[in-house]
Amino acid sequence: MRSKIVTLAELLERVEAARRKGQTIAHCHGCFDIVHPGHVRYLDFARRQADLLVVSLTGDLQITKGDQRPYIPEELRAENLAALEMVDLVYIDPHPTACELLGQLRPDLYVKGREYEQSTDPGFLAERAVVEGYGGKVLFSSGDVVYSSGTLGESMPDGTGLAGERLALYCRRYGITHEAVESLLEAMAGLRVLVVGDVIMDRYVFCDAVELAGEAPMMSLARLDERLYVGGAGVVARHVAGLGARTFLLGAAADDRHSALSHGVLEGEGVETRLIPCRPRMPERTRYLVDTTKVLRVEDGECHPMDSAAETRAVRWADELAGDIDVVIYCDFGLGTVTAPLLARLAEVFRGRPCRVAVGGGGPRSQLLRYRDAHLLCPTERDLRGALHDFDSGLSRIAWGVLNRTDSEQMLVNLGRKGVVVFDRQTRDRADPQWRGRLRSEYLAALDDRVVDPLGADDAMLAAAALALGAGANLMQCAYLGSVAMAAENARLGNVPLDSSCLRQFMRERIELGRSFDQPAARPTRVAPRARSSRASIET
Repeated sequence: MRSKIVTLAELLERVEAARRKGQTIAHCHGCFDIVHPGHVRYLDFARRQADLLVVSLTGDLQITKGDQRPYIPEELRAENLAALEMVDLVYIDPHPTACELLGQLRPDLYVKGREYEQSTDPGFLAERAVVEGYGGKVLFSSGDVVYSSGTLGESMPDGTGLAGERLALYCRRYGITHEAVESLLEAMAGLRVLVVGDVIMDRYVFCDAVELAGEAPMMSLARLDERLYVGGAGVVARHVAGLGARTFLLGAAADDRHSALSHGVLEGEGVETRLIPCRPRMPERTRYLVDTTKVLRVEDGECHPMDSAAETRAVRWADELAGDIDVVIYCDFGLGTVTAPLLARLAEVFRGRPCRVAVGGGGPRSQLLRYRDAHLLCPTERDLRGALHDFDSGLSRIAWGVLNRTDSEQMLVNLGRKGVVVFDRQTRDRADPQWRGRLRSEYLAALDDRVVDPLGADDAMLAAAALALGAGANLMQCAYLGSVAMAAENARLGNVPLDSSCLRQFMRERIELGRSFDQPAARPTRVAPRARSSRASIET
């Protein structure tokens, strides 16, 4: 069966040998995500028209039918086709259409389903033009049974094992093993990272649902406890420090209790902090919970742009650090820390230096489009669509628009419980026409099987992915480590920082990585101040 799956050179050689014998060649091309009876009848029809049937399938990177397509990786799709008796040769085509292969193969017949007979799809029309251009024929099969792979995939029950098999194949394809991940974790611990952005206080108010209020049909809650977490850019810096990197945080602060508490927590966890006082008060997000269910969120913070004097102080400090910085992470929640002038001046400070730049944050006030020339963008799908005010187009189109508007290189789009979609350029050469060409994309399913609290999961993903990028990881390795961090954070209540031992613990039994870690790494000893009162506590 595997002998039917060939490289391009083998395919051309075997087709030419058949042609010298006077045999006719038929060619079919498609996604073949789930081989169903419609495919079988289509391929059987094609085989009866010629002496040799070649079937090519679209590679995973070129399939744009949905965030989670293909359901089945290209290697397994090729094996499914090769197992069919009527198929002689199978080839995985790395291009978005069969045009290039048709020009090289020059089959006598190019067979498509009956649904393409009146099709105006540009890809098919281009393929048809190639075939007719060299004198070949396009033939449409009877098409008496039509199925949709997408519909079949969506109707399949959970637990089929396809998701696990696909994840394992992706890990093998991109070198995501326990050994590779361990090497990355070690390399990440040697980095120097500057985090720039809005520090936010996250307040959790724990309540008991007593009854319906007497004066109106609303819930009456009894206040039980309260916790404060240093969030926003602060928790990104805490994640980075927890993963072992030497961490610097540049942000804005106020002359208030929350700013002092934030500074104490950050410095206690090894984050060298420069919170420049230029705000009237620290922004705060309050969530009211009954058990672990959030019933209300209250935003208490407005955009207060950093003034010119504060910007100068910030740039001066960044300039002192710039020569040794490996990664710069911008966390923009639209609260005024990262102003346009500050961003421009920091861009000049780091221009020409070898550091990697990652961008995250989010919310309705964030301004993703002003971050130009970034190496990695990490938005949520909502923030990505909000950047272009486009809530209807396909995700690939929107990602292409944002990457080209910002001239950035790569993107991880966080879909929450659905996982992550990865977008990459065809080339790193900005002068190459392919720089603005079609994007490569991959889908990585969510790694967590339960979510206790999604607060801060996107911040954890940003921190881990940016560190992996700085450590030399490829984009899918960044996405995997980011997904591990996101899953580990989802399993905790509150905005609590991660460390590398937590990630190792999560990955120890991951089947897709191969063998497990032999021994867990020792949890680092960390001293963090804890301020308590009868009403609230700072959680570290």
